[in-house]
Amino acid sequence: MYKRVLLKLSGEALKGENATAGIDPKTVMAIAKQVKDVHDLGVEVGIVVGGGNIWRGKTAEELGMERAQADYMGMLATMMNGLAVQDALEKLGVPSRCMTALQINQVAEPYIRRKAIHHLEKGIVTIFIGGLGSPYFSTDTACVLRATEIGADVVLMAKNGTDGVYDSDPRKNPNAKLYNTLTFSEILAQNLQVMDSTAASLCKDNKMQLIVFNMNKTGNIVKAVKGEKIGTLVTVD
Repeated sequence: MYKRVLLKLSGEALKGENATAGIDPKTVMAIAKQVKDVHDLGVEVGIVVGGGNIWRGKTAEELGMERAQADYMGMLATMMNGLAVQDALEKLGVPSRCMTALQINQVAEPYIRRKAIHHLEKGIVTIFIGGLGSPYFSTDTACVLRATEIGADVVLMAKNGTDGVYDSDPRKNPNAKLYNTLTFSEILAQNLQVMDSTAASLCKDNKMQLIVFNMNKTGNIVKAVKGEKIGTLVTVD
């Protein structure tokens, strides 16, 4: 079983099954219950939440918005999602903190690496919001960088309805092949849409393992933490 993990939650997963956007409190609570199950095992948990359920900077750029401005708006979306996750965790009695890369002192603590590690060692679920505080970087990259900084054993990439990494989009190709194992070199060479190339390169360079799995199946986060065979395990070469 892993001792310290960094869980990447898709922003899309927070909107629920029937909504096109926004945050569904029932869905967030269901996710928080899974995080609580991991916390109850004594595992130290860090979380990075995406913002795609509220805002996608890349899409806005394609529609003509200046990229940096669009990315900053996306960072604000991750803050809203992170606060929603924190609220659900605390309703379950799980101590948590939000740490932000963008200064917003009335809402969350500023991100300080040593303080984040201290929180984790005290059994406090630590939610990293605001991305990296700089445009042109995705929350995937933020996730891997934070995982490296805090000394996480693994990055758990919880996907919204996808069981792992496929050779093509399983929603479009019913014959898509699910990979049980991969290397980061294969992800980069085959341009598999697991995470952006910067994040994949960071994992490779820092020897950070990655597990990609479907978060919509209850109990999957615990299974991933326990090292059970689930989804796709991505390792260094």
